[in-house]
Amino acid sequence: MTTLQLDGARVADPREAAFAELRRSLPPANLQAALRCGARLAAELPRPDKLEANLVLVAFGGGKDSAYTVAFVRAMQLILFRVHGSTFRLRVATNRHAGMPQAVLDNISRAYEALRLIGDPDCELLMIDGSEVTPFDPAAPQRDHVIRRNRLDLLMTGHRTFGDGRPTFCNACNFSVVNSFGLAAAHGAGADLIITGDSREEQRAYALWVGRLARSVGAADGRAGRGGAAGTGLPRLLATMDQIASSYFAEIHGAADADAIAERRIATGVPERLRFFSIYGDTAYEAGDHMRLLTGFLGFEFDDIAFSFTESDCGNPALMAHLRGLRCERVFQRSYEEGMAEYVSFALGLMRKKDYPPELIEQMRRRYAGPDAVARMRQAASEYAARTFRLTGEQLVCMVYSPFAGRGAGLGEFLRREHPALAGRIGDIRALLDGGPADAAPWLSGELERISALDLAHLRVLYQSPAPSRDGVAPGIIGAVLAGDPHKAVIQTRHAKSGPAVLEQISGR
Repeated sequence: MTTLQLDGARVADPREAAFAELRRSLPPANLQAALRCGARLAAELPRPDKLEANLVLVAFGGGKDSAYTVAFVRAMQLILFRVHGSTFRLRVATNRHAGMPQAVLDNISRAYEALRLIGDPDCELLMIDGSEVTPFDPAAPQRDHVIRRNRLDLLMTGHRTFGDGRPTFCNACNFSVVNSFGLAAAHGAGADLIITGDSREEQRAYALWVGRLARSVGAADGRAGRGGAAGTGLPRLLATMDQIASSYFAEIHGAADADAIAERRIATGVPERLRFFSIYGDTAYEAGDHMRLLTGFLGFEFDDIAFSFTESDCGNPALMAHLRGLRCERVFQRSYEEGMAEYVSFALGLMRKKDYPPELIEQMRRRYAGPDAVARMRQAASEYAARTFRLTGEQLVCMVYSPFAGRGAGLGEFLRREHPALAGRIGDIRALLDGGPADAAPWLSGELERISALDLAHLRVLYQSPAPSRDGVAPGIIGAVLAGDPHKAVIQTRHAKSGPAVLEQISGR
């Protein structure tokens, strides 16, 4: 056998093995769908006569849906290789944030091994940490600068919303995900197509929402007349999202914090040729088949943090539930269990809307059922907050009061209940937050930072921001983003132990 034949065998044999395993793991209808979709993809590539000259990008966040997408695209890649003797190059990119537990990275690694992506010369596996693009490595430690950024975004948004789930944890993260698309698509010589599981109608609806949000942000911050983003298609969408992100973080961190705003810009330097390719019409499958592929062939394992309500790649929803429990216990003076029950009821409703398998919904319900289960999850969420975001219980309690926003609208109540030794210094605290000299009482700014996890400069930005609304409708750009988000609901609750029933909007995952 010649060297060329040996090299060919080294590629062909693992691919044949991967295809055989996929054929056993995917229902026949799904495999037929991959065959049809692969032919359609080949026709839409910019160089269909030379498949290996085309690069296709897939985002893999580590959740169940993106895992299925990666497996489906790998099936297309293998089918084209079997038919033509060559195939497109596949780039898989994972955007890592502080809320992604190690269990998720391990799941991703096992999926790559099962699909035989590792070592395939036509497969490139990337990890994106903030603006840094590196080869995927599940053992690489989290980047400190990413943790600091995620922690600060969490705090500066949570302190404006009583720690409401979506804005506190997801807004900044969603901008980061969009940025990772731009970085992954522009890496090296750039990608030709990005695979999406969204339908054309969903893509169009998202583009319309982005346009409406851009106009809303422009009207809100005085930039309405500066003109739209240049270009067409995905480059234009990324440019528009970059404008929105700049406005968002200018409001969250203060317009004077140019470094924070610049650090959170969205990469827009993607090739003009870049297009979306939807597999939506070819990927009909039963949820049970989906889970069998995950837990069987791909080797997914779900723990109490990595699999939280509607997320199978993020621990933050467990912390969202914990914050609701803390707010009910400390702010409303009711019980932690009642607040947790409110969030669990809401989140299980989201799972039903997303057509989660009944057995997974029941698994999640049991996880929070009864005092012992709630106590166990409270402890797990507390440990997760400390380990992931380096936040103490005292600092989380401070956030659910949101005492500094609105020129300290809730400051008096917070200090009286949680820090009575400081309640007598409220005048000095207000003067300090309003720009008074920090050296007048240096220990006071140190105490505020210890309690809140925010330095004086950020506390002063919060002090000048609008007060959060008790009905859950956030002010400013946070409210504009949440207005188009389906992951929210209006619930009936009580804002005092013996108070009347009131309506409140809550959000989460």
